[in-house]
Amino acid sequence: MNWEVVIGLEIHTQLSTKSKLFSGAAVGFGAEPNTQTTLVDLGMPGALPVFNKEALRMAVMFGHAINADIGMTSVFARKNYFYPDLPKGYQTSQMDHPIVGKGYLDVMLEDGTTSRVGITRAHLEEDAGKSLHEDFQGMTGIDLNRSSTPLLEIVSEPDIRSAKEAVAYVKMIHSIVTYLGICDGNMAEGSMRCDINLSLRPKGQKEYGTRTEIKNVNSFRFIEKAIYTEIERQADILEDGGRIIQETRLYDPEKNETRSMRSKEDANDYRYFPCPDLLPIVLTQEYVDGIRATLPELPSQKAARFQSEYLLSEYDANVLSSSRAMANYFETANTAVADAKLTANWVMGELSKLLNQEQQDIENAPVNAQAFGELLVRIKDSTINGKTAKDVLQAMWDGEGSADDIIKAKGLKQVTDTGAIEAMIQTILDANAAQVEQYRAADEDKQKKMIGFFVGQVMKASQGKANPSLVNPILSKMLKG
Repeated sequence: MNWEVVIGLEIHTQLSTKSKLFSGAAVGFGAEPNTQTTLVDLGMPGALPVFNKEALRMAVMFGHAINADIGMTSVFARKNYFYPDLPKGYQTSQMDHPIVGKGYLDVMLEDGTTSRVGITRAHLEEDAGKSLHEDFQGMTGIDLNRSSTPLLEIVSEPDIRSAKEAVAYVKMIHSIVTYLGICDGNMAEGSMRCDINLSLRPKGQKEYGTRTEIKNVNSFRFIEKAIYTEIERQADILEDGGRIIQETRLYDPEKNETRSMRSKEDANDYRYFPCPDLLPIVLTQEYVDGIRATLPELPSQKAARFQSEYLLSEYDANVLSSSRAMANYFETANTAVADAKLTANWVMGELSKLLNQEQQDIENAPVNAQAFGELLVRIKDSTINGKTAKDVLQAMWDGEGSADDIIKAKGLKQVTDTGAIEAMIQTILDANAAQVEQYRAADEDKQKKMIGFFVGQVMKASQGKANPSLVNPILSKMLKG
């Protein structure tokens, strides 16, 4: 490809406060339209905003987590523009003096390398309402429940150079805000959404190309697909001798295309000015330091501990620490079995497979971490083998009881009596005399391939209950005659 991709992201995270940024109205998803509003949210004359101090605490927590400067004095401004679901005709936001200044994140990529993404700022602002098109033929409805919901907008530097890197960065932000407990991270419900600023420039050129902005992309998969789609669109235009128009676009996942929403050829002048109804927020160092002291163990710290404490690989540690719920599940399960590698393999393998199939979150898994750990104990102590354990896990998932109950009820306990295994093997050798002679006449390399037949016969005869760690050495010895 002759083009270098330049990407900057604006991530809007809805803070998990109980009330709105400037009013006492409740915050929550799914309520009847226009039932969670006050005169302040509706922009009624004379209604004055009161700042939500909890939103401030959450913003400062995030600033610490991204190695950022904290704005000891931050100012709210009015961002003036007209939109149907913005009843005041302006959005209360922060411009020149945000609560969180410059920071950065070191993002691990799929190939194991690390990329540093600078963060320009993270500022507090109120959300707008929502326009509803589906239920009104030829008309648009307005739901102002979301109006004045507290947002933290996280603005990156244009440091991202690929779709994969963009997704890795967004996943890291998602992980941080959920670890901190300041956002539930539910992208499907709009708790976290992303605007993608993207441009192309010839490789080696320092100047940026003309960028487009793709608004409100609400899943990791769609972020990746939207970027690939927009790269292809811009490259086609440039290679045909055309020029890119600065504009806002929307990504349509059904058609896998971006389409123009509105032109930004002349950048909008939002006429920011300080909000006359809100005083500047002035922090003390004691307040900032006090919040730092309350920070939980963050994803990167947890991953480092998983490597040192449990001797996991860097890859395993990063996967298991990517979400707080998965990390807690792993540690609780491992408490029961005390075998970190076994636990990691099963959490990332069979458990994740079932979660994906059922589209379940790990915190809502039908098999809790303690019960999962007890299943792994039965693998470790050779009560059952790995293949049988998969069947037991499925039965547990279907609500048939604990691992021990299922193993007992279905008679799944491994055969570990060497005498019984020897008798079983002898029966199989007697029934397959020709194969035994072929085995004994073969060289060592062929014998390694041929022994699988006999192992399969033993496992079939034992209905999978014979302990493979005992079967193999006994079988090898008896085949030699």
